[in-house]
Amino acid sequence: MARSSQIIDSALGAVGQTPLIRLDRIAKQEGLQCNLLGKVEYTSAGGSVKDRIAKRMVEEAEREGKLIPGHSVVIEPTSGNTGIGLAMACAIKVKPTIFAPWTYKGYSVIITMPNKMSLEKEAALRALGAEVVRTPTEAAWDSPESHIGVANRLQHEIPGGIILDQYRNVNNPLAHEYTTGPEIVEAVVSTPSTETHPSSGKVDVLIAGAGTGGTITGISRAIKKKHNKDCIVVGVDPKGSILAYPDSLNDDGAGGQYIVEGIGYDFVPDVLSRDPQDVNEWLKTSDEEAFAAVRLLMRHEGLLVGGSSGSALSGALRWLHSESGRKIAQTKGANVVVVLPDGIRNYMSKPWFLKMALEAEPSPLAQRIADVLKTSKSDVQTNVDGLASGIAERATAPDLKNRPDAADEVSK
Repeated sequence: MARSSQIIDSALGAVGQTPLIRLDRIAKQEGLQCNLLGKVEYTSAGGSVKDRIAKRMVEEAEREGKLIPGHSVVIEPTSGNTGIGLAMACAIKVKPTIFAPWTYKGYSVIITMPNKMSLEKEAALRALGAEVVRTPTEAAWDSPESHIGVANRLQHEIPGGIILDQYRNVNNPLAHEYTTGPEIVEAVVSTPSTETHPSSGKVDVLIAGAGTGGTITGISRAIKKKHNKDCIVVGVDPKGSILAYPDSLNDDGAGGQYIVEGIGYDFVPDVLSRDPQDVNEWLKTSDEEAFAAVRLLMRHEGLLVGGSSGSALSGALRWLHSESGRKIAQTKGANVVVVLPDGIRNYMSKPWFLKMALEAEPSPLAQRIADVLKTSKSDVQTNVDGLASGIAERATAPDLKNRPDAADEVSK
């Protein structure tokens, strides 16, 4: 399923078809014998795994007559990435009318999003033509003030409003069952086993984070139904969320806030299957583990991923070093796939990234540069606290409407 080498009609043709990349340097550092593979979703046209569901939800709604050009207003509560995918799809769907080609009809987009989500996501959404409404991060999912509650209110009061509803829409997991899963299987099956890189010829383990749960549910079904019924599927859920099963796993950090975006919820979405036949095991991860894993992926594999990718990798490494995963970890040729949902584009101003990137331990080369330039090391480094604080102040200025004000946007 390699991406076409021919001209593509629109950006929607560049959704999906993402690479499955060996994470050999991390595997070696961790003492793993298995093949550690990353499904790198930020290479999709809109920058994340959520492009897939946005495309399918829009196109299926069109096919079913639920979207009417020039009338429908697509409204969606989201952590941001689904919104970006929807805004991209709806921007592309705008077309000139037949009888008046100087006028255009398409779908307007309104995205409701918690304050915790990054400023970059809001900027991307607005650049694509969407309206963005921010909601309190701390609001419970069923509160009228939550991003879901506000979306429901807007749908009721705005003519043509329609919520495609990633939390309940069957096309969410189906997008992954029909695209992401088969892409993973094809990449593994079509890669020959060699002396350097032995392969079992099948997907032995899949590890992914869960937000709506559509990604892990859909990919699991694609693999288990038609490829390898014995594939072990491991779900990763941040501490503070309640998606992991059994429920007792969620006791640690229950109700707490977490910084990682796009995964975890305070309710269980309908599209997430917690059936142990679909998701065999669950792990809980912390922000600290996630961001450390992001650094690993950047420094050792050159992959500019976002925080949820770090959650997935940190969960994968913990599972591979656990009693459950140790045998797989030391099996040459076993294929362990980790879904890396998005890239760093959406998080460049977040304090966790700025501190990681700009406050790293100075290298010997930094000392050499300082000596060459006849200056101290501190003079050639950025004041990360000042920079993060400046960004936070701009993002939370009281005269700017609908800007983030989450705790992690304020420099400590």
